[in-house]
This record gives sequence, structure tokens and C-alpha cells, in this order.
Amino acid sequence: MQHVLPNISAVLIVQITIRFAIAILAEAALSYLGLGTQPPQPSWGRMLSEAQTMMFQSPLLAVFPGMAIAFAVLGLNLLGDGLRDLLDPRLARAR
Repeated sequence: MQHVLPNISAVLIVQITIRFAIAILAEAALSYLGLGTQPPQPSWGRMLSEAQTMMFQSPLLAVFPGMAIAFAVLGLNLLGDGLRDLLDPRLARAR
């Protein structure tokens, strides 16, 4: 166990952060289609869906939830890559 865990920890962390980002995208997509969370609960996908009807009056209503989704997914991917670089024993030997 002491030899296996250090070698798979970097891969596991990257997989967890990528899966979490995919979960955010899936929830936003389902909420956009009306199949996700119900109206009392906030959802970026539902915000995008509701902003679609007022796109010409106020386009920022759609820009901010879309940017929030993009930044959350990008942040999780960068966090996973950074933790992989920090915890990977093969990269630690090269430093």
C-alpha cells in the first residue's frame, strides 16, 4: 500500500477534479433543458435558460452564468493539474 498510493494519488486527483467538472457541466445542461434542479434552488443552467428569453434586452444575464460555468470548470481542471504536478513522485525526482 505504501508503494501503490503515492504512484496513483496524482492520477486519482486529476480524475476526481475532471469528474467534478463534468458533473457541473451535466447539471448545468440538465437544468438548461428543464430536467435539473427545481426553481427554488439556484442553477447556472436554469439562469441561462431564463436569460435566453431576454437576450436582446440584457445580454449580460446570459454572459455571467456562462462565464461562471466556464471559470468553475477551468479552475477545477487547473487545480487538478497543479495538484498532479505537486504530488507526482516522478516529477518530484526531476526537481
